Parts: sequence; structure tokens; C-alpha cells
Amino acid sequence: MSTTTLVVVIVIAAVVVLALIATLWLSARRRHLRERFGPEYERTVQEEGGAMAAERDLRAREQRHDQLDIKELPAERRREYAEAWNDVQEHFVDRPENSVAEADDLVSRLLDERGYPTAGYEDRLRDLSVEHGRTLDHYRAAHDVKVRSGGGRATTEELRGAMVHYRALFEELLTDQRSR
Repeated sequence: MSTTTLVVVIVIAAVVVLALIATLWLSARRRHLRERFGPEYERTVQEEGGAMAAERDLRAREQRHDQLDIKELPAERRREYAEAWNDVQEHFVDRPENSVAEADDLVSRLLDERGYPTAGYEDRLRDLSVEHGRTLDHYRAAHDVKVRSGGGRATTEELRGAMVHYRALFEELLTDQRSR
């Protein structure tokens, strides 16, 4: 075998190995994002029009989230929030629309105290998606009903469902107290 042929074979082998490494790296990164974001991964792929754009967006969310100062709540504050949630639920029978608005407000206060920015709903979704991607559908459904209830366009059953959805996110935020 000539030296030129050997060099060509080595170069081709190196290119194949590099391509394989790049493919494995991209696959591992995609798997990480799918596992971390759960259903939010597929939602973002649909919204962004493809996996590459979605993955750029999700990585940007991770980077933003890393800059947040997410805090644990002391046991006393968690207990106070749990009592406040019970109060909101108790009011539901007499004032369902108000209770849904109170639930939304309570979730917003909890987010704020934990260190999540609460400026806008879409930004909240993006920030929550990093650690709470599996409960975002609950939050979206509850928020949608809350918005419609403001115009009197939500049924009592939809309002009840919104409370269940808010509770799912609320409980996760309240019990997810690992250090970041």
C-alpha cells in the first residue's frame, strides 16, 4: 500500500470517527433536553418548526435559568402557603371565579418568593419549563380558564378543572425544595 493511499485511508477513517463522535454528542444533548423538559420538548419542536431551532431555544432557557437565584422556602413559609391554598380552595364553592384568580395570584407569589421572575406569563412559562416542564400543561390550562373566566366565559366545571391544574403546579413548586 502506498503512502498516499495510507494517508487517504487514515483521513477518511478520522472523518468517519469525528462524524460518529459528533452524532453521538448531538444525540446525547437531544436526549438530555428531552429528559429535562419532558413534554415541553415536543411542544417547542412544534412551535419552533424543528428540532434544531427548538434545541437552541431550550438551551437558551437553561442558560437563563442558571442565572436565576431559585431559593428553598423555610418550612414555616411552606406551611403558610399550604394554609393559604386551603383557604383558596374553601372559597371555591361560594366564589369559583374569584378562587381561580386567587389561585393564580398565590402561584405568582410563590414563584416570586422562590426567585422566579414573574413579569409576564410567557416568560414565566419559559423559566418554569427548565425545572417544571412536566407540569406546564397544567399551568397553561389553568391560566387559559382564568383568562376566559375574567369575561365570564368559563363554566363552573372548567373553573374546578383550573383549580386542579393550579394545585398540580403549586404543589410541585412548594415541595420541590432541592438546592440549585
